[in-house]
Amino acid sequence: MSSRNGFDGEKYIKMQSERIKERISKFGDKLYLEFGGKLFDDFHASRVLPGFQPDSKIRMLCSMKDEAEIIIVINAQDIERNKVRGDLGITYDQDLLRLVDAFRAYGLYVSSVVLTRFSGHPNQIAYQEKLEKLGLKVYRHYPIEGYPSDIQHIASEDGFGKCEYVKTERRLVVVTAPGPGSGKMATCLSQLYHENKRGVKAGYAKFETFPIWNLPLSHPVNVAYEAATADLADVNMIDPWHLDAYGETTVNYNRDIEIFPVLKGMLSAVLGSSPYNSPTDMGVNMAGFCIVDDEATRKAAKEEIVRRYYTALTNQRKTGGEEQTIEKLKMIMEKVGVTPEDRLVVKAARQRAEETNGPAAAIQLNDANHTIITGKTSELLGASSALLLNALKHLAGIADDVRMISPTVLEPVCKLKTGALGHRNPRLHTDEVLVALSICAITDENAQKALDKLPELKNCEVHTSVILSQTDERVFRRLGVNLTQEAKYQTSKLYHQ
Repeated sequence: MSSRNGFDGEKYIKMQSERIKERISKFGDKLYLEFGGKLFDDFHASRVLPGFQPDSKIRMLCSMKDEAEIIIVINAQDIERNKVRGDLGITYDQDLLRLVDAFRAYGLYVSSVVLTRFSGHPNQIAYQEKLEKLGLKVYRHYPIEGYPSDIQHIASEDGFGKCEYVKTERRLVVVTAPGPGSGKMATCLSQLYHENKRGVKAGYAKFETFPIWNLPLSHPVNVAYEAATADLADVNMIDPWHLDAYGETTVNYNRDIEIFPVLKGMLSAVLGSSPYNSPTDMGVNMAGFCIVDDEATRKAAKEEIVRRYYTALTNQRKTGGEEQTIEKLKMIMEKVGVTPEDRLVVKAARQRAEETNGPAAAIQLNDANHTIITGKTSELLGASSALLLNALKHLAGIADDVRMISPTVLEPVCKLKTGALGHRNPRLHTDEVLVALSICAITDENAQKALDKLPELKNCEVHTSVILSQTDERVFRRLGVNLTQEAKYQTSKLYHQ
């Protein structure tokens, strides 16, 4: 388990903002910056680059808030399909509203929303009306016949020309979206077309954290990105365009490499000539320059790859995902020299489950000894709940035999669950245990000591011997632990909630 910081977050914010300002100056009046990845909650980056905070990118943008505005793009077809963001469990149209609120909470200006691939479906029109009632400006971009190959048609009045021009006010226009496939790049290029017609000197750049272009192709941090996107069957590659133009070896993503000739043609058609010779040229990512401990990042990335393997197994059990993803992750683990058994909490959870003949869980703490604590299922506590209490006891220096939750609090809660709420068993979920512990903390000093240790669970490793309920998963996510689960359910029922 990684405990050393390998990444300088403050240096990153400074270097990244300076790089973006340089790119704005290169074009003159305005820069459309396609912003890939997660802005507020980039937990993948924080896991593989210890020291990178999940909100590092948004804090970097905040350092430029006076000259930046944000356009949020959503594929109108995703509204029809009710496409869900897997990590949050909410639809893309809901996530757009979440993004607007989050940007505003940081004091950033969201100027508009673009509905791409707009076809006039009633659900799309209703969503636009909903956004407008909420005070948001909404623009429509339409499907373009021959996109992306028919460059002459695309860069014409019947192509980008028929898409609505998004009115912007500031020099830096950040174009982001709830997820991939939303049409960020097309939105940027459409805007360049319209700006050029209006005599505005505008440019385009891409901000994507991974793969890190100036790390080796085989570096575990870059390989971990392949693991994170294993279900997409995409790979990192040496950028041949950059190698040919400059004789310099850099790393990029296969989709960006494959689309570059088309993108270069579009930029040439819109601007008169392309400012870029390679996909690497387009990027502004400075993360590779902020790694201060390469060994720490390598170790963290390898751990993430193993976590991705277990997560893929669990997802396959839940949804029937493709075996191809599992096989790819096995090859990735072999590539960096790790095995599923390298995750120590897995062995501990399995062993505890075997000893108790029931669901169990294990956590590896971030203390000096990387102590492993386990929890088992009991009459009134689920394994995850027991694990939380045991870990907090250990961190607070409270003896194992000390009762943390008073029976006068525990029993009424259990009766409420099986009585009025109709649950089949009285066992407390993790959220219920924490609420009960908070009540006890009013009069019990030990309970308060335990609660005070909750922040120390962040970034700890946890594994459970069965697939958890959504409630327990959500609590672990909020606590910031790195959770994996065995790909099996506690019961043999067909329906699991």
